[in-house]
Amino acid sequence: MAEYFTITRQLAAPRELVFDAITKPEHFAVWFGTAAVEVPQDSLTMDVRVGGDFRATMLLPDGNRIDWAGEYVEVDPPARLAMTLTDNPDQYAGLPVLFDLEEVDGGTRLTISQDRADFSDEQVAATIAGYNAFIDDIENELARMQNG
Repeated sequence: MAEYFTITRQLAAPRELVFDAITKPEHFAVWFGTAAVEVPQDSLTMDVRVGGDFRATMLLPDGNRIDWAGEYVEVDPPARLAMTLTDNPDQYAGLPVLFDLEEVDGGTRLTISQDRADFSDEQVAATIAGYNAFIDDIENELARMQNG
């Protein structure tokens, strides 16, 4: 049985806007990988529908790259998005990462859940830190989106 770890944060934006930030390439490219990593717009494929493909390339500061791939398995705007995600596109992507958006006073509660699979405790901690860095950049992108 799957054992999920979760990250939950409250964002000061309506959930429709948060959903846009995680599903539209022009916003996704800004936060995916954090400010330290470039995600070229032309490397993104985001066919946000059940069965649609996801592809992205991260260009790391050290000159290396990570090629990501996945598939959207649940799309319920603006409440939920579930997608597989792997940095090894030739292998099984595993269980989907879940993005749940709940409307709350003052904005949206975003909960990201991922199957721990065969991750060590250290890998889980690093993944949680990575997601928190993503969410920090999502917050910055939301502020920019709201302030035009």
